[in-house]
Amino acid sequence: MRSGKGKTEGLQTLQLQHWVRAVKAGGIPSIRDADNGVITELKLPLARSDGGGLTFTLSKAGTAAWVLRYRTGGRARELTIGNFPDISLAEARKISREKRAEVDRAGDPAADKRQVKALAMKDWTVRQLIDDYREKILTGLGDSTQKGYGRSLKRVEDRLGSLIASKISPLDIVELIEHVAAPWNESRMLLTTAKMLFKHAAGRRLVSANPCAGVELTALLGKRPSIKRRLMLSTAELSTLFTADMNRENLLTVKVLLGTAVRSGELRTAKWDQFDFEQDIWTVPTSKTGPGIQIPLTAPVKSWLLELKKLSAGSSYVLPVRGDYKNAAASGDRPINPNTIGAAIEFWIIEQKPKVRRFTPHDLRSTAKSHMRALGVPSDISEMCLNHRLPGIEGIYDVHTYFDERKQALTVWCDHLKLIESTASGIGIST
Repeated sequence: MRSGKGKTEGLQTLQLQHWVRAVKAGGIPSIRDADNGVITELKLPLARSDGGGLTFTLSKAGTAAWVLRYRTGGRARELTIGNFPDISLAEARKISREKRAEVDRAGDPAADKRQVKALAMKDWTVRQLIDDYREKILTGLGDSTQKGYGRSLKRVEDRLGSLIASKISPLDIVELIEHVAAPWNESRMLLTTAKMLFKHAAGRRLVSANPCAGVELTALLGKRPSIKRRLMLSTAELSTLFTADMNRENLLTVKVLLGTAVRSGELRTAKWDQFDFEQDIWTVPTSKTGPGIQIPLTAPVKSWLLELKKLSAGSSYVLPVRGDYKNAAASGDRPINPNTIGAAIEFWIIEQKPKVRRFTPHDLRSTAKSHMRALGVPSDISEMCLNHRLPGIEGIYDVHTYFDERKQALTVWCDHLKLIESTASGIGIST
């Protein structure tokens, strides 16, 4: 650095230490002119030459490093030597002289360093590749995708983690799928995840080709099983269901699921503070499709919920754990198990053998949607009642909640349910 006219000095260790301490303390590095004592503040990020291309750099975060700048083949190059104070000024000067000697012999230290790094990466294990993929790619994906890919990455790591990524062949991928022996859809997720993982590897030049290319799931597991079609309970089946001989809380839960068309998980985890019985609104804070939604409460649904509230015995949950388990000190107040409602329906069908096809809680949503359509509710409104996104561009730009339209649709639907309930009970429709 220049300390006076015509006078040039190299960097000094004490000065470098002062600059680093100043920045880490939230200050600004400065330099004093030896001739007139004037102090000059230095701009960050800082780069100060020690001569011969050796440069001291200091970031705004206080990270200090040594960089050697040189030219070879007519092109400017940079080689990062290391951090200060891990590498002292004296050591940096020594390394700089050695590297400049290589340049004088027509060498290129920066290119050599990149080659060494690339060779080291060629020896990455699949586990190291997975760690890099999780850090750089997986964290940027959606929550549901992260869960599915994360589950599959664990399977890949358990089976192939210790192997060298560049040595993985299509036979290893086939063996992985056959070893896991997961159902068709889970196997598809496993293969898709492996493809994305090794696509990342190809992008980093760790593999010359994706080993998943050409691996076909149908060749390994046969034709994909038919997708189960959602069941729509008929009016006669709904009539039988409304008089089902099952636990009262379970039957009320089934009715609320039918009347609101919500997902069973949304009702299972619902708390009473989400309900405004004066405004007749249930605010679901989160949902499978993203943001929460306000659900209109029709008169029948409100009556079923208020009965459930009496049965909840002061719990904060609409569907609390029942019986002796509810007050267990180790668990406290908590909602019912995710399988409780489905198990109750299955038990009723097996034990009572009603004239009702076997169905799941999720089938209650398709039942509501189908009956609403039959009652004249437009398709897009019935989809919104199920909190489904509208398709295509319309779903991106239409942020209207359709609350009034959904309220009207659910009212039509719940009036129909009330008629079914009254007819099944043989008591007629109350006025």
